[in-house]
Amino acid sequence: MSLDLSVLWIIVSVLLSVAALNWLVFKPLTRIMSAREQAIRSAQELAARSAAEAAAATAEFEARTRAARTEIAREFEDTRKAGEALRHELVEQTRAEVDAHLARASEELARDTAEARAGLEADARRLGDEMAERVLGRRVS
Repeated sequence: MSLDLSVLWIIVSVLLSVAALNWLVFKPLTRIMSAREQAIRSAQELAARSAAEAAAATAEFEARTRAARTEIAREFEDTRKAGEALRHELVEQTRAEVDAHLARASEELARDTAEARAGLEADARRLGDEMAERVLGRRVS
């Protein structure tokens, strides 16, 4: 019987060792591993949320950038059209001023030509009269 009792003591000591190992090593180790798994899941969820927020922020930034570029292009086109209209107006105004100057210059030229022609005709008559008087020796009327 002594053999049976030693087997029993071995079985009891193995069971006590298993219980002690379970209570002192395996349960704390399992708790730590569970806590790590939870931390990893939490970090993955946070990373997924951050990635989604970053994608949304990128999409919003791109939409705002597109809208700003469209607005800038529209403003540029409006400014170009306004500049073109101003240039056209200035060309028309300058053309009108040039036409007015040409008309005044033509009138002045015609007036000066008429005055010069009248003066030349008067001088020609006077010179003709003087030459006739000198040739004839008397006054010609």
